[in-house]
Amino acid sequence: MGARKRNRAEQLKEERKQKTFAILRNCQTSPRKMRLVADLIRNVEVNKALGILKYHPKEASGRLEKLLLSAIANWQQKNEGVRIEDSNLYIKEIFVDSARMLKRLRPAPQGRGYRIRKRSNHVTLILDSKINETQTE
Repeated sequence: MGARKRNRAEQLKEERKQKTFAILRNCQTSPRKMRLVADLIRNVEVNKALGILKYHPKEASGRLEKLLLSAIANWQQKNEGVRIEDSNLYIKEIFVDSARMLKRLRPAPQGRGYRIRKRSNHVTLILDSKINETQTE
């Protein structure tokens, strides 16, 4: 491995240590359905996002609410002694990637079989503080 590649890998590792994130893997919802809910909370403050997810009728909102609570707990663990209300946490990034796809066959007329694709997804949620952004600029 080259020196430039190694340096870049170490730099990415340091950036990842500073970010607060949570990952949900192999969620049994199609990525398209999950993205509809994820788009609602992108770049929204944490308290407002929790309210949106709690009262949204889609099934994916319950899973994203649990993921957001996990990301908040991760943030609290990294920043002991700092209150959430004072830090102005917001959802910096949230993205949904497709995961494995289970393939099944459904019987169809005249001896054929229709393929059923049961999709699943991975969700990554990254939190940031608005106070951190104003200090770095």
